[in-house]
Amino acid sequence: MTMTAPPIAMTEPSLWRQSLGLLWRDKFAFVAVLFLLLVVFAALFGSTIFGQSATRINLAARNAPPMSMHLGWHYVLGADSLGRSILARIAVGTRNTMMVAGLSVIASLLIGSLLGFIAGYRADWTTGVIMRVADVLMSFPSLLLAMIVLYVLGAGIANLVLVLAITRIPIYLRTTRAEVLEIRERTFVVAAKVMGASPLRLVWRHIRPTVTPTLVTIATLEFAFVMLSESSLSFLGLGIQAPEFTWGAMVAQGQSYLGTAWWVAFWPGLAITLTAMSLNLVANWLRIVTDPVQRWRLEARSSSNGGGNE
Repeated sequence: MTMTAPPIAMTEPSLWRQSLGLLWRDKFAFVAVLFLLLVVFAALFGSTIFGQSATRINLAARNAPPMSMHLGWHYVLGADSLGRSILARIAVGTRNTMMVAGLSVIASLLIGSLLGFIAGYRADWTTGVIMRVADVLMSFPSLLLAMIVLYVLGAGIANLVLVLAITRIPIYLRTTRAEVLEIRERTFVVAAKVMGASPLRLVWRHIRPTVTPTLVTIATLEFAFVMLSESSLSFLGLGIQAPEFTWGAMVAQGQSYLGTAWWVAFWPGLAITLTAMSLNLVANWLRIVTDPVQRWRLEARSSSNGGGNE
């Protein structure tokens, strides 16, 4: 009597592995993710690694050029007008830059999407009030509105986050409302409503999962925009005040030395540029991955290429 081995079940790769595979095939997005991971690492451990190097004054190293290794390895990017390590200040300043941008994006995303769900699903006076408030906020240039409010309330982390969040709420509000207005007429939502599902269940279980990928993509793009807005406000002196600092504040401090010590403003400006570019590349990748049509085409093309190589 011969024993036959049970057939091995073929399982589909997990969604996590599929996403990693798609990320690896998009080399620009892959490099962007690696850079953003480096930024997150600097935000979490920059203060631990560099200690007091970001704030220690060393007049002997005043405006030291890049590659001044005789002063120490952390002077590889040079020093500012007070002899402080630019590399250390970029690493330590990452925390404040990412914190302001992250909190602003999260607050505007939560408030804007909540108001968007209400305005999109309800058809009464509430919708009219919400949309008129959004129109008022969008009638002012966001940076100008932020400057006026910060000038009145005073500069600070809390006020900066509040202003940046308020100015970006209409983006999520209008996007969410437009998505909800279209999705609520689809067959699966109508069927769930006929089956007796409550409005809260309809929005949370059926409409929200379809809207979430779009909101995540927008939030990724908005993170870059908010970070640039914070840098602009810090450059104008309305951002975080000393002794705290951000990348934008470092660029503002280095503008007076562009002719004699360009590296003081160049390196934090380059960090802002690379982070914004990386966020845009990741947002584009997320848009492709979360779109079933484009994701299917990418997977099919990758499968055909892989089959031909075997």
